[in-house]
Amino acid sequence: MCCGSGVHVDACVSTNVSRNAKDSMVWSGTSPSLYSKQPINKFLLPLRALVTSTSQDVPIASLIGREKVGVLLLNLGGPETLEDVQPFLFNLFADPDIIRLPRLFRFLQKPLAQFISVARAPKSKEGYASIGGGSPLRHITDAQAEELRKSLWEKQVPAKVYVGMRYWHPFTEEAIEQIKRDGITKLVVLPLYPQFSISTSGSSLRLLESIFREDEYLVSMQHTVIPSWYQREGYIKAMANLIGKELETFDHPEQVLIFFSAHGVPLAYVEEAGDPYKAEMEECIDLIMEELEKRKIMNAYTLAYQSRVGPVEWLKPYTDETIVELGKRGVKCLLAVPISFVSEHIETLEEIDVEYKELALKSGIEKWGRVPALGCEPTFISDLADAVIESLPYVGAMAVSNIEARQSLVPLGSVEELLAVYDLKRRELQSPVMVWEWGWTRSAETWNGRAAMLAVLVLLVLEVTTGQGFLHQWGILPFFH
Repeated sequence: MCCGSGVHVDACVSTNVSRNAKDSMVWSGTSPSLYSKQPINKFLLPLRALVTSTSQDVPIASLIGREKVGVLLLNLGGPETLEDVQPFLFNLFADPDIIRLPRLFRFLQKPLAQFISVARAPKSKEGYASIGGGSPLRHITDAQAEELRKSLWEKQVPAKVYVGMRYWHPFTEEAIEQIKRDGITKLVVLPLYPQFSISTSGSSLRLLESIFREDEYLVSMQHTVIPSWYQREGYIKAMANLIGKELETFDHPEQVLIFFSAHGVPLAYVEEAGDPYKAEMEECIDLIMEELEKRKIMNAYTLAYQSRVGPVEWLKPYTDETIVELGKRGVKCLLAVPISFVSEHIETLEEIDVEYKELALKSGIEKWGRVPALGCEPTFISDLADAVIESLPYVGAMAVSNIEARQSLVPLGSVEELLAVYDLKRRELQSPVMVWEWGWTRSAETWNGRAAMLAVLVLLVLEVTTGQGFLHQWGILPFFH
């Protein structure tokens, strides 16, 4: 996030800090500092402005006719029991959009996924056990689908809504089979990720692309994609509603630091592969804070990224490190906002509510609050229904040729067209960092990560080719016997 050249002040400490409508505060940078805020979007890339719903202008009857309309909600999925944890993790890490191996080593994708999933399963099971023995994601997503269906019918769109999970039941393939059985002729694909990323929406859309190419029915079925929707007015207002409500639970709401915590992605996804996730996330937060300013809520805020895995560098600042730093700077009141999640799951219920809360209290933060995920919040659901209705004129239409030409949340077209346009904008992976530096630097971290991955790959090659080693002895790679 870009910041202006303001005077450094401290938030939520014993001294009072004056705020007015044109001088709200923003924590910014990899090392949190508080600055007076410059006009929103002044330094951001020209993405898209706030999108107001225009569903009332869509001629619904003429668009639908005798067509059977379906909406496919895409989400991550989660293990419903402790026994599901390891196979769920295997599905996750077997996805090449999650662990990106060099082309030469692609044949090791599943062995590596098996190794990581077995190694991480015990720790992950502890986390899921602490939130009731499984993820509530399926239950919540099913409820969102039902509320979306009701909202569409109220808006005179008799659509069926389906749920397709990427890594657990109901799998996307299962949802597609039901769509075929129901004879759907117009399909709107709606990922439940507000911001687009290679590792979330991108992964689900690539799976859909492969399914569509192999099925004659799907090839002829008209469809469109809503790739991201973080700028929709209804979504922004729904988030502002929840934040405002939670701020009221503090004794001194104006002293609370609003702490946006987003799911992280490897830095290489953004800097080397052109993932728009970071830019969309930062603009999303600007829009939310702009909405809060309209409501006279002028609190300081910051953004950090959670859930990093492995030795490689991820988007910074990291949530855990930022919490510690804020405690050192004297912040006493903090409101956590899970910004990239629309449903409660392990990363909100355990990682934020348990791990980060405990860390915050140990770091000197005295009052902790957390904004719930959107779930079935009425404004949010109604706006999703509007997004679906607004996309109907584009079902089966050709996509625009330039991803930067999107001035509203008009879908780009089919899954294949969307990914083709996105791939055209991706940059080639850059050469490794050639400047050697001593100490724990970005260069060192990059090379350490690559060295660790190379060591794991060599180990797996030996295991697979010789059929011997501790992975076989432990039963981690039984299917290679």
